[in-house]
Amino acid sequence: MAEPQQDIDEEAFGITDRLVGDVRDAVERGDADAVDGLLDPLHPADIAHLLEQIDGRQRRDLIAIWNAGMDGDILSELAENLREEVIEQLAPAELADAVRDLESDDVVDLVEYLDEDQQEAVLEALDAGDRVVVEQALSYPEESAGRHMQSELVRAPSHWTVGEAIDFLRSDVVLPEQFYHIILVDPRLKAVGYVTLGRILSHPRATPLMDLAEDSFRTFHVAQDVEEVAQAINHYHMITAPVVDDDERIVGVITIDDAMVFLEEEAEEDILRLAGVGEGSLSDRVLDTTRQRFPWLAVNLVTAILASLVIALFEETIAGLVALAVLMPIVASMGGNAGTQSLTVAVRAIATRDLTGANVWRVIRREALVGLINGVIFAIVMGIVGVIWFGSPMLGVVIGVAMVINLVVAGLAGTIVPVVLERMGVDPALASGAFVTTVTDIVGFFAFLGLAALWLL
Repeated sequence: MAEPQQDIDEEAFGITDRLVGDVRDAVERGDADAVDGLLDPLHPADIAHLLEQIDGRQRRDLIAIWNAGMDGDILSELAENLREEVIEQLAPAELADAVRDLESDDVVDLVEYLDEDQQEAVLEALDAGDRVVVEQALSYPEESAGRHMQSELVRAPSHWTVGEAIDFLRSDVVLPEQFYHIILVDPRLKAVGYVTLGRILSHPRATPLMDLAEDSFRTFHVAQDVEEVAQAINHYHMITAPVVDDDERIVGVITIDDAMVFLEEEAEEDILRLAGVGEGSLSDRVLDTTRQRFPWLAVNLVTAILASLVIALFEETIAGLVALAVLMPIVASMGGNAGTQSLTVAVRAIATRDLTGANVWRVIRREALVGLINGVIFAIVMGIVGVIWFGSPMLGVVIGVAMVINLVVAGLAGTIVPVVLERMGVDPALASGAFVTTVTDIVGFFAFLGLAALWLL
């Protein structure tokens, strides 16, 4: 009974391995009709996922024989690096046709990374008004709300009633494909509130729209960081975030679906940077992946050399008691893991603005105490292990004390390092790992070998 349920789960979300295999086979045969039959029923997100599952040669062959061709919704769903690869295969006219019906924010997301010829082809395919909107968005900073906002929105004078709003929506006015709010504006086009479509439809026609305005209303400047806007949307449970210019006039909106994408991308970026693998994906080429990872491996090599220099200071101590060489990795490994735990929590808290100047010292104290308690517990364990394994009570004491010192330092470093880097304007997810690892390795080795030199020899 388990297998049918598994098949149902796979069919309900995403694509199956069988479908990917069928598409591969159709592409290998050059069967365009079969490819069309397999891809036509799929959602753009599923087609994008399928393109990520096959290799570069198969993607090129698929695009070449696919009669329906690529459209803007599929391009919008592709990972950025893969999107660039696919766009390179499209003729300028094909690319222009693909993006013509996209919302303005999706067009901006596509064209900002194109070369000049492709970018110009897309812009020429747009209506004059749409082109002005896209070019204006591209003039804003890359990570700003203005760059990522959607210009398609519905505005209404703040003095209108529900009936007037409904009559307006039913007229021949061009409306966005999807929208959730009507933005209320004063005579100067300054945003003063918004009303959900649900509240409009559930109240009498004579009801003033301002009486239905939501308390969550707030505006965001075009130059504000888009991640901050996304966090505000999540924090205040907003559906639409109005974006205004210097004169506080409404110029666009960022919707909750886009905000969740920004937050997901930021969380993914933090995880990848903490692991030192950049912003790559499974579809990256070997050389691209190598280039992304090489710098972080080089940094790790430098930190390892620093730790080795500390070990070299105690060559005679290690030569005098070989058991130290056996136990050294345990101290360093425990400190490194404890530091990574604190670091991960701190970096995520900084990203979500949970870790601020108001609570930073309380968090640092907490991490130090956690390190102390865990250090004492594992010190007792390793002390017993040292006595049983090597028959030396003092060796057990040495490794126990070193364990306490290193775990306390790991807790402190895992919190303090990202906070300091963030205050210096450096991305803590990008640089913290190397610093924390260096600190825990050096402190762990120095404490363990230094205490051994003092107490055992």
